[in-house]
Amino acid sequence: MQTSWFQIKIKYQQIAEGDKVVNVTEAYLFDAVSYTDAETRGYQYLANGRQDFQLFSISKMKLVEVFMQDDGSEYWFKCRVQYIIFDEKTKAEKKTAVMMLINAKDIKHAFESLQERLGMVEDYIISDINVTKILEVIPYEQTPEQILSQGNFKPFAEVISEPSDAEISKVEDNL
Repeated sequence: MQTSWFQIKIKYQQIAEGDKVVNVTEAYLFDAVSYTDAETRGYQYLANGRQDFQLFSISKMKLVEVFMQDDGSEYWFKCRVQYIIFDEKTKAEKKTAVMMLINAKDIKHAFESLQERLGMVEDYIISDINVTKILEVIPYEQTPEQILSQGNFKPFAEVISEPSDAEISKVEDNL
């Protein structure tokens, strides 16, 4: 099942100090199959913590890779990486740009972490690193029940059975 990354933006009102009502806008990134799936997952995920919010924007993000670090990093950075490829036909170097997302403490940490993950296998240039307003990234996860309901699965006991005497004698004859 092919999934894509969708950015969902919500608006809600919050009461701040001095009984002042403040409009709050938040962005989340969901790994989903379609816009409808992203909207459904967005409502299910975000409805738990908020009383009254409005989902006002769903946009597809073209990301090649999303790197999640479990080191307490609080910011999400959108990185533009240009791979340098030598084209045999034209005998010239070509640059192919891709977008990646990584969470880090600051820009320096994002650059170093991205460089560590990309390694030295291919030539590349990290041309842009920009902080985003994304608060959280929610990957696509299926429950075991959902996975089992999609296929023609049988219990292991039904698939593996004891060989019959005829099958055993056939194997013994071949030895």
